[in-house]
Amino acid sequence: MNDENEDPMVYARAFGTARTTALLDGPRHGGIFVNVSEAIRFKRAVRRFQEKPLPDDVIRAILDAGRRSQSSKNEQGWNFIAIRDKSILKALSETGTYAGHLAGAALGIALLTPNPEGKFQDLFDAGQVAAYMQLAAWELGVGSCIASIYEPEKAREILGFPPEWHLRIALSFGYPADEEKLSSPLKKGGRRSLDEVVHWEKW
Repeated sequence: MNDENEDPMVYARAFGTARTTALLDGPRHGGIFVNVSEAIRFKRAVRRFQEKPLPDDVIRAILDAGRRSQSSKNEQGWNFIAIRDKSILKALSETGTYAGHLAGAALGIALLTPNPEGKFQDLFDAGQVAAYMQLAAWELGVGSCIASIYEPEKAREILGFPPEWHLRIALSFGYPADEEKLSSPLKKGGRRSLDEVVHWEKW
């Protein structure tokens, strides 16, 4: 394994032993990773969740996916606050205009970064954390959505994190209220075509 701090049981409990062997061995040993390509294609934003808690091993797998994400110069400039308390989730949901989905989540994760007015890479890295966590969650049948925090100082009061850390992005997680979200077919027109967004060599 590449990380001496890796706990293979985090993946074994959440993904199952056979898939974990493939995940940890990787293509170097003839294994395969979980199907990231399908997770990317079928991932949907989920804002309504079941009243059902997430198992601890699933939560740890989601958090660990974020921990393992890439960062500028491998600085890993982040801390995570994992929130299951409904009263805290409700309070945090009121710090963003479109963050209401946090209130109904089984799990909220606040992604803390250094001052976002400093290195632009810090927020980019937080975006990578968010993507890794959400794709890992989707593979486990867990929906998610990003919440933008527009009242960061109010969020600081709620969560009690120190002044050198800042919060602009939080994530909600839970089993989708509409389970068909996990397997619904792709909709036409959901994304701009590749030809519309790609320019080769120059604009």
